[in-house]
Order: sequence, then C-alpha cells, then structure tokens
Amino acid sequence: MVLIFALSATPDLSSGIDGWDLVLRKIAHVTIYATLWLTLARAGDWRRPLAATVVALLYAASDELHQSFVGGRHGSPADVAIDAFGIGLAALAWWLMARRRGRPGPPWPIAASTPR
Repeated sequence: MVLIFALSATPDLSSGIDGWDLVLRKIAHVTIYATLWLTLARAGDWRRPLAATVVALLYAASDELHQSFVGGRHGSPADVAIDAFGIGLAALAWWLMARRRGRPGPPWPIAASTPR
C-alpha cells in the first residue's frame, strides 16, 4: 500500500516510450492490485477472501481519490475497474488453486453453485 501511495503521489510517471506507456500503466495496475489482494488474503490466513477483496477495492478507490489531488494526475473510475480486474484475477487464481487442492471454495454464492 505504501508503494501504491508513493507511485500515486508522483506527478508524472511517463516511461517515455509513447504508445506503450498507457499499456504498461494498465498492466501495472492489474499486477499491483493482484499482488495487494494476495498479500491481504495471506495476512488473513486465506480465510477471509471477501474481506481482502473489500479492503483492496476500497484502497483502489481511495488511491484514485488521492491522485485527484496530485498535480499532473487525475483520478479515474476506469482505473478502479482495472484494479478490480487485477483483484478478481488474483481471487480467481486462489479459488482455482484451493479447489484443485480439495479445500473449500470462497464463501460467496458462486461456491455453492459450482459442483465439487
């Protein structure tokens, strides 16, 4: 979270490689928020994936709000959606691995409707 905050506080994060700059930023969003979710889920001993999801999503939204106060930056709901995609990928990877190992799935409704 400190890394995300520090990057968000930087006025200009241009990589200088023009067309790839936007693509690299969005890949970074997905990667960083997937890593955040995995870190939060691990901190909860993998028992509270929904809590990890809520915390990561709230942090994504607060990060975009923070960026709106940084000169040269702006907050974007689209970036929160991209962050949510990264969070979702991490949660899906965790769920698939847990299912593969024969452990119970996540506590949200999708687990009840999938055959085991």
